[in-house]
Amino acid sequence: MNTPMPSVTTHQQAEVLSTNKVVRNTYSLLSMTLIFSALMAGISMSLNLPHPGLIITLLGYFGLLFATAKFRNSSLGLVFVFALTGFMGYTLGPILNSYLALPNGSEVVMTAMGATGTIFLALSGYALVSRKDFSFMGSFLMVGIIVAFLAGLSAVFFEMPVLSLAVSSMFVLLMAGLILYETSNIIHGGETNYIMATVTLYVSIFNLFTSLLHLLGHFNGND
Repeated sequence: MNTPMPSVTTHQQAEVLSTNKVVRNTYSLLSMTLIFSALMAGISMSLNLPHPGLIITLLGYFGLLFATAKFRNSSLGLVFVFALTGFMGYTLGPILNSYLALPNGSEVVMTAMGATGTIFLALSGYALVSRKDFSFMGSFLMVGIIVAFLAGLSAVFFEMPVLSLAVSSMFVLLMAGLILYETSNIIHGGETNYIMATVTLYVSIFNLFTSLLHLLGHFNGND
């Protein structure tokens, strides 16, 4: 005769509740960071602040990212999440101003914004509803992002616009993949820290938006 296994059932229920909590916390924090980042971008735009430059941007980004990861299990992690997303919002302001100053610039910005939102909602929604496991994409995404990042630096330093467009195209595909991967990682228990999950999704959205902005700007004859 089969005997019930209440301990196994209870453990499974606890895992489901824990996963649901991470999902709720992640998307709540992501919403707040996106709003805060947009606010900082708006302030940067209204004050017409200059872009800090590539070196300061990279130092600020990686420094705040390291601090966020280091304190991800404490309340300081939340402070650094907002510092990171606020800083990225500030760097976005001058970029948006440069596009808005061009013919059809507002149309390009709004199209990039709408496309980013649509892609994110569609991919994250698909991962949440289908519950497919996209963990197999991890290694490919990591290598791809490193290659695209180094290629992007080369495009900037050697002033190679064609390579820059290729890098933007790569980032659109890589960030789409990263959204699927990270959402899957959350719902399957691979990522249990909502602070780091938020950072990953925010970075995906930020890079997706800026890459689409670059591509759309070029195809509209603004670059």
